[in-house]
Amino acid sequence: MVELLRNLTNNLGYIILIAFFVSRLGSFKKIVQKDKFKKKDLIVLSIIFGAFGILGTYTGTEVNGAIANTRIIGVMTGGILCGPFVGTMAGIIAGVHRLLVDIGGITSIPCTITTIISGIVAGLIYSKSNENNKWFYGLFGGLLIEILEMILILTMAHPFSNALTIVKSIYFPMSFANAIGIAILILIIQKILKEKEEIAAKQAQIALEIANKTLPYFREMNENSLEQICGIIRESINADAVSITNKENILAHVGVGADHHIKGQKIITEATKKVIKGGNLLSLTNANQIECPNLNCSLKSAIIAPLKEGDEVIGTLKIYYCTDNAISFRNINLAVGLSQIISTQLEISKLGELKNMANKAEIKALQSQINPHFLFNALNTIISFIRFNPNKARELIINLSTYLRYNLDIGENHVDIYKELEQVKAYVEIEKARFGEKLHVVYNIEDDLDVKIPSLIIQPIVENSIKHGILKGKGEGTVTIEVQKVSKDNIMITIEDDGIGISEDIIEKVYEDKMEENKIGISNVHNRLKYIYGEGLKIETLKSGTRISFNVSKIRE
Repeated sequence: MVELLRNLTNNLGYIILIAFFVSRLGSFKKIVQKDKFKKKDLIVLSIIFGAFGILGTYTGTEVNGAIANTRIIGVMTGGILCGPFVGTMAGIIAGVHRLLVDIGGITSIPCTITTIISGIVAGLIYSKSNENNKWFYGLFGGLLIEILEMILILTMAHPFSNALTIVKSIYFPMSFANAIGIAILILIIQKILKEKEEIAAKQAQIALEIANKTLPYFREMNENSLEQICGIIRESINADAVSITNKENILAHVGVGADHHIKGQKIITEATKKVIKGGNLLSLTNANQIECPNLNCSLKSAIIAPLKEGDEVIGTLKIYYCTDNAISFRNINLAVGLSQIISTQLEISKLGELKNMANKAEIKALQSQINPHFLFNALNTIISFIRFNPNKARELIINLSTYLRYNLDIGENHVDIYKELEQVKAYVEIEKARFGEKLHVVYNIEDDLDVKIPSLIIQPIVENSIKHGILKGKGEGTVTIEVQKVSKDNIMITIEDDGIGISEDIIEKVYEDKMEENKIGISNVHNRLKYIYGEGLKIETLKSGTRISFNVSKIRE
């Protein structure tokens, strides 16, 4: 037994040494370090870990007609690190090989079954374990699989006396070697994954430096800004060329190929058109994949990343190199980060435009009841979301744009009621982003309402309910907005909150048109309704909160 343990330990050393060299190969790293495996990757990994299993068989030691081996090391490592598909397929590859190399052998069938089961068990461990305890599960799982193998040998191998002799000879050495081997191999390959995290951290630092350098050009966009940005990116990452496009034209190209990748011209590479159409990053390793129609183009490798506004592709960031196969995981990871930063920066530049709109809105504040403080608070909310939830920031930018555009474009004409409600919902979403779970808004809107109403007639009341009802009370609550048809030509609109409630003094001031000039929101609505329909707001103080309602009639055109 001691001699067998020594042999298996030596074999384990060979396998670990080979595994170490394989793990250093760039092609293996490129697959293992992916966030999500493609079908092709899973097949390649299955073959690699299945081959480790086969190697474990070939380096085994013959014991009374059986083969003491380290076969399950590769199989279980593959399953634990790469998932059920790799574990099961590697188990089948190594298991079928074990059966074929010793057809009719006393332990062939038990060992084949155990090898396949080990792959399945490894896949289960993959789903139950985390990065910190995979090696431990591998160690413990290896011991359990060896126990199973010994039971199957005792049950299926004949004669029993030979099977018992084999089990006594190989159980401890094989259990030790396989369990330790699985744990060590898992740790070796996990080291590659940690390298991936280190690479990502370095690339994030580079991306942050680029963001800081390019920010001034995003703040004050002009016709040369994108060229300056491309130049900064090119210099920072040692690329041969960097380009930015919209969906149709080249907006900037700096570096090699500038003689035919010309600013303002139509996009000429087919690969770029594929990214714009599909919305997925492309990694290109030779000139044929880039498909530049200029035969003298020196660009041989490229990463083309989509620039997005929400889910919509609005252009591309292209990073080029003049050598074949120049794209590594580092390059791809950095390109993804840069494309996200540029997409976000472009949206931030839109915030500058929104601030200009806010300044214009300030002039119209009394006329349209826009509160400039709300606008700037909204902008600050959006900026804070950009840091940790870019998708939410994009939604809020759209909501703020809707709100501002509606307020700035209002005129004396009546608007469709659903258009008015769109503006109300945009306002509400911004306020909900600011106050989170403290604010709840319920909509009870009847469908198919064919009616036009005065613009900015609902939002000031909703704003009043939130600011003076909910937030000045217990700081949280619900606003209900109800729009219902009461007759063929009449619509009842009701806004109710469960906040602090409105005082009788305020109600009298609204009805008597004696509100202070800086607090004329609902008073303005009341007076406009009276002027148009002959009847203004009905304001009620509830046991908890306030209900404001009014009728609007269908205007006959």
